[in-house]
Amino acid sequence: MQLYNFFNSSTSYRVRIALALKGLDYQHHGVNIRIGEQSSISHKKLNPAKGVPVLITNDGEKLTQSMAILDYLEQTYPDVPLLPTETLVRARVLEVANLIACDMHPVNNLRILAYLKQQLDVSEEQKAQWYKHWVQESFTALESLLNEYGHGTYCFGTHPTLADCCLVPQVANALRFGCDLSAFTKILSIYDYCQQQAEFQKAAPSQQPDFIN
Repeated sequence: MQLYNFFNSSTSYRVRIALALKGLDYQHHGVNIRIGEQSSISHKKLNPAKGVPVLITNDGEKLTQSMAILDYLEQTYPDVPLLPTETLVRARVLEVANLIACDMHPVNNLRILAYLKQQLDVSEEQKAQWYKHWVQESFTALESLLNEYGHGTYCFGTHPTLADCCLVPQVANALRFGCDLSAFTKILSIYDYCQQQAEFQKAAPSQQPDFIN
C-alpha cells in the first residue's frame, strides 16, 4: 500500500494509527500541505478535493477520505478489529469518531483557517479565537459522551478503536494551537495512555519521514 499524507495532518495521522495498530506496512509519500503541494496537478489526479490522505491499496485502488480509508482497512484487514461487533457499542465508537471527524475537524482544518486569514482578513488573534471556540465546543461534547458511555484505558475498553484513532490527532492539534484542555480530564487520560503505546508512537508526526521541525 501507499499513503500520500502530511506528517501534521490529523486525518493522515488517524489513518497512520490504524495502519500501525493493524500491523500493516505501507510506502509513505509526503505531501506538504503548508506550501500547497496538495493543489499540484499530479496530486489533484489522485484527489480532486486537493486533500490528504490518499491511500493506494494493494490492488491499485485509490481512496481519498480518511473515514472511508479506515472503513476499508477494517473490512479488508479484520484480524486486529478497531470496531466492536456488538451493535450498540459499535455505534458508540462511531458516534465519538464522527463527532471528531465531522463536527470538529472540518471547521478547524488548514484550508478553513487559511480562508479566514487570507480571504476574510481576520487577525491572528481572531483566528486563534475561532479555533479555540470550536475545540471547546466539541471537546465539551466529547468529554460528556466519554464520561457517560466510555470505559477503560482507551475510549471504549482496554483495546483501541477508531474512536482513539480520531481522538489522539485532534488532541495533539489542540495542544499545538495552545488550547487549554485541563478541564477535559477523561480525554487527556486517554490521550496520555495512547501516547505510551508503541503503535501510537510509530504513527506520531515526529516519526514521519516528512517531519518538519
